[in-house]
Amino acid sequence: MHECIDQFGSLIWSIARRLTRTRADAEDAVQEIFTDVWRSAGRFDPNQGSEKVFVATIARRRLIDRMRRAAHQARTESTDDIDSLGWADPGNSAEVCAEAAAAARAVMQLRPEQRQVLELGILQGLSHSEIADVLQMPLGTVKTMMRRGLIQVRELMGIQNAASDGVRS
Repeated sequence: MHECIDQFGSLIWSIARRLTRTRADAEDAVQEIFTDVWRSAGRFDPNQGSEKVFVATIARRRLIDRMRRAAHQARTESTDDIDSLGWADPGNSAEVCAEAAAAARAVMQLRPEQRQVLELGILQGLSHSEIADVLQMPLGTVKTMMRRGLIQVRELMGIQNAASDGVRS
């Protein structure tokens, strides 16, 4: 096991840091990944690929599972408590609170897939590529869903599109 950690530790760490939000999450993920690698070692077939690819595939799958669980937990939280979703920031201004609440209500009106893309991007800070990996969607589809979702939220909130004012968004 020590040999495996020495050989693949930096690879797994770099993948985990890219696909997790915090260092603690990455550390937890690395432990889970090495446990999975140890359990799956008997399935390794050198005719299908290198050890590095085998380990990286297990790491990627484990991290995608973790991100899906986190996204699922965020979706299943009560929609009555908008603050728990992270869309509303109390701030100091009642106007900011009202706008955040309106945005959260607008997001909740989107199709579930579109809402999930926005939540992963905005709330969890994932890049378009990371969202595509998590949801197993083409990158272009993720970008389109994100853009259309944001436009739809603006429309639902009654906000004029910035592009019509000559400002590129």
